[in-house]
Amino acid sequence: MALEVWYGSLALFTSILHNVFLLYHVEVFVSIYKIDKTSFWVGETIFLIWNSVNDPLFGWLSDRKFLNSKSGEPGVVFRRMSALSWNGPFFCLSFLAFWISWTNPSIQFVICLCLYDGFLTMVDLHHSALLADLAVSANARTTLNSYCSIFSAVGSLSVFISYVAWDRGGSKTTFRVFCVALTIISLVGFTVGTRMLKKYCNTRIELRAKKHDEDSQKGLLAAIVPDDVAHLPERAVLKTFVKQLLSHRNFGWFAAMNLVQVFHCHFNSNFFPLFLDHLLGDAISQTGCSVLLGISFIAPHINNLYFLTLCRRMGVYAVIRMLFFIKLILAIVMLLLGPSSIWLLAIFIASNRVFTEGTCKLLNLVISDLVDEDFVIHGRKQAVSALMFGTSALVSKPGQTLAPLLGMWLLSVQTGHDIFQSGNADGSIKLNLKEMDTVAAEAYRMGVFSLLIYIPVACAIFQLFAWSHFTLHGRRLHWVKSVRAGATSDTV
Repeated sequence: MALEVWYGSLALFTSILHNVFLLYHVEVFVSIYKIDKTSFWVGETIFLIWNSVNDPLFGWLSDRKFLNSKSGEPGVVFRRMSALSWNGPFFCLSFLAFWISWTNPSIQFVICLCLYDGFLTMVDLHHSALLADLAVSANARTTLNSYCSIFSAVGSLSVFISYVAWDRGGSKTTFRVFCVALTIISLVGFTVGTRMLKKYCNTRIELRAKKHDEDSQKGLLAAIVPDDVAHLPERAVLKTFVKQLLSHRNFGWFAAMNLVQVFHCHFNSNFFPLFLDHLLGDAISQTGCSVLLGISFIAPHINNLYFLTLCRRMGVYAVIRMLFFIKLILAIVMLLLGPSSIWLLAIFIASNRVFTEGTCKLLNLVISDLVDEDFVIHGRKQAVSALMFGTSALVSKPGQTLAPLLGMWLLSVQTGHDIFQSGNADGSIKLNLKEMDTVAAEAYRMGVFSLLIYIPVACAIFQLFAWSHFTLHGRRLHWVKSVRAGATSDTV
């Protein structure tokens, strides 16, 4: 129980900061710091490159020696924990850099994004890799994931307070104090959490050493085994790994699906306040919008507990496919109903984010299965978990940058509104519909509604196509798990 609690708690200290970042960083630079359009696009382009490169780079730096391994590498779990123990606090400090103007907005935008994403990548990469390193069985992994969902749901409570603390028309002092408080909580949490996790794993290793429990290789701490590294040139090892990855068919289809998934998740987060303000209008109070916003962040983690139960019964593949169908059906139904029903629209806006984020929460399980498949089909003695998680982000993480860029372009196409041309008004990412005539306001509202509907429809159709080509489920997955756990089989 202690392992699951401390592992899951790290998700809490990440989510309380990252949810606030997702909601407000674009609006802060566009509406408050008044960054110009060219600087915004240049900054996002630099961020796109850095965001794509740092995941496989950090994964390679973490796991490159394991590609040479003739047998397991001792202490891989503790290497991950050590990385978390110092990257976590730096991640917290980089979060603070967004909310106070300390240099030219163009320069601050690039520096803040790159620093924040660099440390966030290190935290996510090693935390996710631990999922594959600490456990092999599907039940053990879903249990660890369940605790992450519980703690992430608690962390999402920061969204409730943030919407109230964010004074759109006045001083941002309250919001900045709120961000400082979140940073202190998260920083202390990472320090204590990683220390306790190390202590617990040390205890488990000592017990295993006394009992000579060979079966532990099939369960927790499977990565801690004797070391015997064959020294090969790193360039040759990297070239071999890239060739292996290009031939890994399931990895390719997953990466394509995940690119769209990351895009849709960040699109929903970036434009959620816009949908609330312009589609729900004055029908729902600010408090009501705050509750709806908070629910949309908390519900995916709560739902994930149910989804993980379904995963144990139906398999991860079937549950994710079901969620894609739900996303598509809900969007089509809402398109037929139109934007006139405020409460149905409110439910759709929230549910669209809930089901999209719910899918994201399950993808670490899929990547962990891909780690197992890579381990088996390439005959590795040590799974390269961080490298696989990092490389999968190489083609999926750009969706995080494409979300605001493509979203703003589509907003301009659908509504004729360029957010950078209204920069003199407070809250320039949104128009004041009360200052527009009735026809123009309705046309703008319909454009926003089209943006809300067309994105999930297009994403769901592509994802269903890509997911239909993914074969790591059923008998194939059972065979991979059996070999990874130590069983022998010559057939798939």
